[in-house]
Amino acid sequence: MPGLGTVINVVAIVVGGALGVLVGDRMPPQMRESLLRANGVAVMFIGCSGALAGMLSIQGGGLASGRAMLVVGCVVAGTLFGELANLDGCVTRFGEWLKDKSGNAREQRFVEGFATASMTVAVGAMAVIGAVSDALFGDLSILATKAVLDFIIVMAMACSLGRGCVFSAVSVGIVQGAVTVIALAAGPFATEPALDNLSLVGSILIFCVGVNLVWGDRIKVLNMLPALVIAPLAALAPLPL
Repeated sequence: MPGLGTVINVVAIVVGGALGVLVGDRMPPQMRESLLRANGVAVMFIGCSGALAGMLSIQGGGLASGRAMLVVGCVVAGTLFGELANLDGCVTRFGEWLKDKSGNAREQRFVEGFATASMTVAVGAMAVIGAVSDALFGDLSILATKAVLDFIIVMAMACSLGRGCVFSAVSVGIVQGAVTVIALAAGPFATEPALDNLSLVGSILIFCVGVNLVWGDRIKVLNMLPALVIAPLAALAPLPL
């Protein structure tokens, strides 16, 4: 059944986040902050691994890098559109609304936890490729693996950032659900180059999330999200990016 992988993923995030909140409430503040920084380092390396896999290749018995212009073009253009639309502000307002409606008005870091966890688990190669594989081929293996990883990641984040992380399940449900529907409707257009571009740019955004976890909110990653729309379209460009 198309979408079953996303359902499994959402349940894993809710359970992992709930366990993280239970454990985090019993931790001293210094330990929670240390865990937050540790999460940041882990997320940075997850992003790095995906980006390097997309940019490096073996040629002539050695490593060669490429697709730099794709990265620059997609990230810069995506950020321009994101700043004009103020996506960061829109998601923040949605987080505030969700905070009130879910009865977590007193949770100080709710919006931060929701946005940070959402950007980590809803944006990336496995989210998109897994949803496409689920929709077109009935293959749940990628999303099942992602569910295990997200369970661990969100549980660790929830220890530091609280209940907002649990609600990243909403973001995953929306994003992966939308990808599943689009893949069912436009399967022939989900080409390998388009998915490769999406994976590369998504990994770079995940790296930026890790930077914010370690050093504070230095990058408005949410305003970079349009890069994920531009990246697959760049596969149709006549010039090699």
